[in-house]
Amino acid sequence: GLQPSDLIILAGRPSMGKTALATNIAFSAAKAYKAEHHADGTVTAQDGAIVGFFSLEMSAEQLATRLLAEQSGVPSEKIRRGNIHEDEFHQLVDAARELQSIPLYIDDTGGLTIGTLAARARRLKRQRGLGLLVIDYLQLLAGSGKAGDNRVQEVTQITTGLKALAKELNVPILALSQLSRQVESRDDKRPQLSDLRESGSIEQDADVVMFVFREEYYVSRREPTEGTPEHLQWQEEMERVHGLAECIIGKQRHGPTGTVKLQFQADVTRFSDLDQMHTEGFE
Repeated sequence: GLQPSDLIILAGRPSMGKTALATNIAFSAAKAYKAEHHADGTVTAQDGAIVGFFSLEMSAEQLATRLLAEQSGVPSEKIRRGNIHEDEFHQLVDAARELQSIPLYIDDTGGLTIGTLAARARRLKRQRGLGLLVIDYLQLLAGSGKAGDNRVQEVTQITTGLKALAKELNVPILALSQLSRQVESRDDKRPQLSDLRESGSIEQDADVVMFVFREEYYVSRREPTEGTPEHLQWQEEMERVHGLAECIIGKQRHGPTGTVKLQFQADVTRFSDLDQMHTEGFE
């Protein structure tokens, strides 16, 4: 589980599924939310969380489309085009009703400074309550400093500010982060802590650092010519990695590090636990 006042960094290269994993986590937390009312009039979460999602990259509409795809099982491409069958339409209506009923609040204002984001998060906590804050993604935030600050100083301001905000609001903050290109130049493209962009402060301020990695993305991009022995070999490799993802825990202040294997359905951007079929190969 995500611990109150923790700053959790979820990092990955483009197309690895950072936003998808973050929306999966946000939706699950909001869906599980159960309020507990106390005699003194205060309300706490018995289960799940009220979620604030700051989407600095995607519009609220794009994010909602992803969430609907994820929850209904109808591919987002079909939702965008509007070419859906009747049964898919009913699945979408059910998912939309659920999305409307859960405490998931999306703010898609771009170019926020860390100061403005903190003010909005405080207001959300005051007005609605707040149990989890998600930020997609860290590099799109601006520091509150002078224009002369370099990017490393700015990122330091941002991560220090986020850690302070997590403590102040006593909620976990899940902040997504990009990774530097140096990952691409290695044979093993699994991310490491040193790949965090402008990284010193990110690694330092974070309580947990998780990386999302999908080997399938890299294998699919090196398809040899069809009809060659290499192509057969490539097909076998594609079958081996198809739909698999890894969540690599690179740092955890209060616990062990390691890798969690996940299943990823690209068309509906959904992560889930690996089914037994896939796990036999990992023993």
